[in-house]
Amino acid sequence: MAHLRHRKLVRECCTGSVSKNEPARIRPDEELSRRMSRRARKDTAPELALRHELHRRGLRYRVQVKVPGNNRRTIDVAFTRAKVAVFVDGCFWHGCPNHHVQPLANSEWWQWKVESNRARDRDTDRLLRDAGWSVVRAWEHQDPSVVAGQVETLVHSKIAAPTEPTDKRTATQRITSRKVTEHKQLSSGDSLPSGE
Repeated sequence: MAHLRHRKLVRECCTGSVSKNEPARIRPDEELSRRMSRRARKDTAPELALRHELHRRGLRYRVQVKVPGNNRRTIDVAFTRAKVAVFVDGCFWHGCPNHHVQPLANSEWWQWKVESNRARDRDTDRLLRDAGWSVVRAWEHQDPSVVAGQVETLVHSKIAAPTEPTDKRTATQRITSRKVTEHKQLSSGDSLPSGE
């Protein structure tokens, strides 16, 4: 019963800084708060391992590229020419089905936080796909060489894929246009280009 009263007090005192959908939580002590704020958000060990493997394979990329349509979000590893976005998701923060362990303290809040992260990931994927990008999401526990192989295959296939022709006329329109040009050249006395 005391725990419920404490939760009610926390909810009442924290309403100004909490979004309306965010459940109340007990604030962590100073030491835990300091440790959590120092955790890397970019250039994590799994991300660096993947980038090293991609570079070893001769792939060149950009890091921390803004997501089209939302400048507050960034792509971990971006192949801008091929339009391939690679994210390395942490098992804890993104709720890995194999390794995520729900904390016992503030469990309702942590569940909300992980679900919010997943929803943001889905929205980011949608924004990128709408902008013509392919998205690769890897878990931090995955072997970097396996992920790099998948990324390498995708990047090479996107670069090698034929692009849309710039001439959007139909084949009939192109043939008709060529015949008109030939007719004009013949009537003016110019010779036709060789091979036609």
